[in-house]
Amino acid sequence: MNGEIFWYQQTAVPLLALVQLLPLLGAAVVLALGERPLAVLAGKLFAAGELLLVAFTASRVDAALAFQLAERIDLLGYHVAIDGIAVMFLLLTALLTLLMTLYGMSRGMISPGRLFAVLLLAEAGLVGMLLTLNIAWFAFFSALELWSVVYLLRRWASSRAETQALARFVQYQGFGLALFVTGCFVLGWGHAEVTGGRWSFDLFDLTGTLPAGKFQTAAFYLLFYGLAVRTPLFPLHGWLPNMAQHGLIAVAPALMVGVKVGVFGMARFVLPLTPDAVLDWQAYVVGFAMAGVFFTAALAFLQTNLRRLLAFAVVSHTSLLVIGLFSLHAAGIQGAMLLAANFGLAVTGMWFIVGFVFRRTGTTELGELSGLFERIPFLSIAFLIFGLAIVGMPGTPGFDAAHLVLEASIARFGALPTVATALGNVAAAGFLLWGFQKAFLSQEKSGSHDVDRTQPMEYAVCGLAVAALLAIGFFAEPWLQLTDAASQAVAGRFAR
Repeated sequence: MNGEIFWYQQTAVPLLALVQLLPLLGAAVVLALGERPLAVLAGKLFAAGELLLVAFTASRVDAALAFQLAERIDLLGYHVAIDGIAVMFLLLTALLTLLMTLYGMSRGMISPGRLFAVLLLAEAGLVGMLLTLNIAWFAFFSALELWSVVYLLRRWASSRAETQALARFVQYQGFGLALFVTGCFVLGWGHAEVTGGRWSFDLFDLTGTLPAGKFQTAAFYLLFYGLAVRTPLFPLHGWLPNMAQHGLIAVAPALMVGVKVGVFGMARFVLPLTPDAVLDWQAYVVGFAMAGVFFTAALAFLQTNLRRLLAFAVVSHTSLLVIGLFSLHAAGIQGAMLLAANFGLAVTGMWFIVGFVFRRTGTTELGELSGLFERIPFLSIAFLIFGLAIVGMPGTPGFDAAHLVLEASIARFGALPTVATALGNVAAAGFLLWGFQKAFLSQEKSGSHDVDRTQPMEYAVCGLAVAALLAIGFFAEPWLQLTDAASQAVAGRFAR
């Protein structure tokens, strides 16, 4: 790996420890308060406080450096540091958590105190994954976040279909986590063989003792497929459509796909720790991703349920992220990371709006929805903005990000695969706009559901998400500068 990535700056103030501990403290306080009104206020305050603390931490990061603000406790294998990519993902995590607390209030969820406690616990898991440089700790935090999502799905399940969706989710995610943990074991075992029995799962230690031959291929398979399940990447996406349709309507999907920790984990651990296997299997990964763009877009056109349509949109666009990442080109990696942030904001906003529609109509079947624009114009426009952001329209982060991914694709794979990928993105635009037309713009049917006007909290939730999305889109340069050094460091290992 490029030497830059090994250089990092330590700090006397444990900012990163505070960033990790604040959501845990918040979860404990909110849980102790039970269902008293103060619990709801405390949950929102802790979520807002975490966003402010992350923003302050981001202000201390030098975008020209790779890892910095490092903290380490050798006895526990605790080793954290931050770079520009992690900063962007952390800001996204903190913002989405705050929006989810506001969403929970606007939807009038039962047991909001417990809901907020679990949300903060899930945030702690996400933050831990984004900061750790120890792959075993990454697996632990992943398990913590998955447990939180399982609890949400189980606690708020109200039908047999929801229970079946939960079972499918647990099967897929449990298998994916088992693969990833086994991959960690292979890497730790390889390090112990080289160092005379000293096990380590630290990124810096492992890069000096990379497994060779079939052992590296095995580690790549285990780590990549373990992360591909939760990303989700075609064809390992089977858990998402059912969870989207029958699970907790927006919060659980937002936690799983709003922050693309699967893609982040590939950039942080899979690429640097299995470089030879990555080069060997790059063409196959990209081939499956390109196939996934079209296959899931075609499946989206066949959906009659708005939630399932969005689920297949997630898988289709996730394939574009993986193409950028596995271009092994600095521009492609940077584009994939920025596209992940754009995607997280946009798809979470769309799921929120679907939740608001469900609260009003009791359905998300496209055949039963019509004329929503007349009654909820602000939510309708917000849904359209989020959809256009996903397909990379100018003025959104997706435009610059998709440009970088396609530029890297041309450099690495040539014009034909790149044109095919771009056409897949056009198909994605088609099914999102088709769903928007069916639900929001079509003529209102006689006897259709009464639809309440937009509430103040709904304006706040969607307005904040739209404002953040457009702010990043119109002022993308600082974000590109923020992620440039980290993307160069990852790509440097594969320089040709």
